[in-house]
Amino acid sequence: MKIFVCIKQVPDPNTTVSKLDPNTRRLMRSGVSLVLDPGDESTISAAIKLRDTLGNSELVALSMGPTSAQEALRRCLAMGADRAILVTDPALAGSDAIATARVLAAAIQKEGADLIFCSTESTDGYTGMVPGGIAEFLGLPQLTFARDITIEGSKAIIKRVIPTGYKVVECPLPAVVTIASGSYEAIYPTMKGIMGARKKPFSQLSLSDLGIETGQVGEAGAREQILAIGQAEARAAGQVVKDDGNAAQNIADFLQRYQLL
Repeated sequence: MKIFVCIKQVPDPNTTVSKLDPNTRRLMRSGVSLVLDPGDESTISAAIKLRDTLGNSELVALSMGPTSAQEALRRCLAMGADRAILVTDPALAGSDAIATARVLAAAIQKEGADLIFCSTESTDGYTGMVPGGIAEFLGLPQLTFARDITIEGSKAIIKRVIPTGYKVVECPLPAVVTIASGSYEAIYPTMKGIMGARKKPFSQLSLSDLGIETGQVGEAGAREQILAIGQAEARAAGQVVKDDGNAAQNIADFLQRYQLL
């Protein structure tokens, strides 16, 4: 079985306060510490566990980004991924979630995959739209918020997190699966893993390698735009109702005023 896991390099959420460039309205990534998205560490750990359980399988780490994203992919290799692919091209700068999904889907389609793992969302953009976009471009079913996954024959079965616990959902393979945050304990690279990562296959692809035109990605192909940046409004102080004998009526009036009653 060939398993892909899509990962992203992000500003370190533990040491960096994310800021937007007022001119480009993009997240500022220069001069800050960049790391493998913490959520992706859990996701790739889930993929490694499944690969090892199945046996006779290959795990490929895939990312789209600048050349600096190599470091995040190297960490995936040190954790246990078999090889890595980075899609990098100057024209990708400013790509939105749809373009990102388009590029990742094209890279996966180029090789073929039985299962694609993604985190539910990244810790910088928080759009949560890329996994669904990949599934749409590839014409595959998607299983979401998985806290556990098993393979039986030609179908994937997950325990999907819901507010009251979980429910069991299944679909035919190939499929896209998103892993619920915190569902798997992250694997930390050992020195042996770090050294071994240097010898594992690592390839880079450009847009021309994937047959994607520059007008479909970057700012030129973006269908979503940030129109303005502003300060978040301060939260107004709440209203305290003291029970002086009329509390019930005061609360009822308050709810009626805002058409909540």
